[in-house]
Amino acid sequence: MTAIRHIFFDIGGVLGSNGWDREQRRRAVEEFELESDDFQCRHEEVVGEWEEGRITLDEYLDIAVFHSPREFSRRKFVDFMFAQSIPNEPVVDLARALTREARFTLMTLNNEADELNRHRIGKFGISDVFEAFLSSCWLGVRKPTQRFYSRALAIAQADPETSLFIDDREQNIAPARALGMGALLFTSADQLRSDLERVLHLELPGA
Repeated sequence: MTAIRHIFFDIGGVLGSNGWDREQRRRAVEEFELESDDFQCRHEEVVGEWEEGRITLDEYLDIAVFHSPREFSRRKFVDFMFAQSIPNEPVVDLARALTREARFTLMTLNNEADELNRHRIGKFGISDVFEAFLSSCWLGVRKPTQRFYSRALAIAQADPETSLFIDDREQNIAPARALGMGALLFTSADQLRSDLERVLHLELPGA
């Protein structure tokens, strides 16, 4: 592999828990006694627009949850959504260690709605780790479309051959590789540390 200059991290599933994926929505169904199939159908109808920044969190909730009177408040539901975000501290520490290497520029590549994205960047404590957050809500397109990666690379002014992408889903890694980017499939902090040391030829701190 050509010497790496840009390293792109996914957020959900790598730097921390997912924001509003199946597991988090299942908990919401149980906590708020939602009708599962109806909620899932309504979610799927608008999640693309929400994650690509075309509608707000309030508009998403109007359609997916508050289309009929509820015994719980909107604030309580949003607080529950935000509480599902848990940082993966060992991975955040790995990213932080990489920032001390002047040869690397670190950015994120993730699918996320604006409100959740801002909350998670703050909660995970990564605003000073990454040079930029190339998120679907601000790019206007989502992984795994190639346009997402092409747009991100253009904004970063990054060469695919000197770029490394880390994600926990093979379907997101495949298009990055097709563009010529290096890619690592994340399974654990220990695995990522080992792979980064091998690819980048450096020693990183343990957990």
